[in-house]
Amino acid sequence: MLKTTDILDEKDKRLRQVSKAVSFPLNKKDIDMINDMLEHLVNSQIEEIASKYNLRPGMGLAAIQLGVNKRYFVIAHEQDDKTFNKYVIINPKIVSHSEELIYAGGGEGCLSVNREVEGIIPRFARITIEYQDIDGNTKKLRAREELAIAVQHEMDHLNGILFMDKIDKDNPFKDEDKMRMI
Repeated sequence: MLKTTDILDEKDKRLRQVSKAVSFPLNKKDIDMINDMLEHLVNSQIEEIASKYNLRPGMGLAAIQLGVNKRYFVIAHEQDDKTFNKYVIINPKIVSHSEELIYAGGGEGCLSVNREVEGIIPRFARITIEYQDIDGNTKKLRAREELAIAVQHEMDHLNGILFMDKIDKDNPFKDEDKMRMI
């Protein structure tokens, strides 16, 4: 089981690296890490488990956040029925996106950033990515709203970008009226 202390803090320079493409087949270490990452995210969103193990809730986690410089991330997206859609995204590329911009009303958080950060992070409302699954098969994912924000947030990690880099430092709520809050 991953521990919160396994996740790199925002001050760690490794988070600023551009992650390297993954080749297939995946090795056992990567497969085990992917499974641990998903388990951590699911547990972090289940209140009883999160409080027992002192986990901050998270929806996504990129390999680089654990110090592994590889282009993959996972997302555990909780559904209304308390089940989780789990995504393993390897070597992703954006193939299309909406014109419409949205932002997370409560702000974005990050398991590598242990503080509140005020401001708007503009994200595409809908995004389509092409990626490889855990077996190396090419897939497409069309994500909207909350899932689209999570995918873009994790893709930024693969490029060495943290969410607060996208907040206008002089005007953190700049263009708020030009985007839809979700």
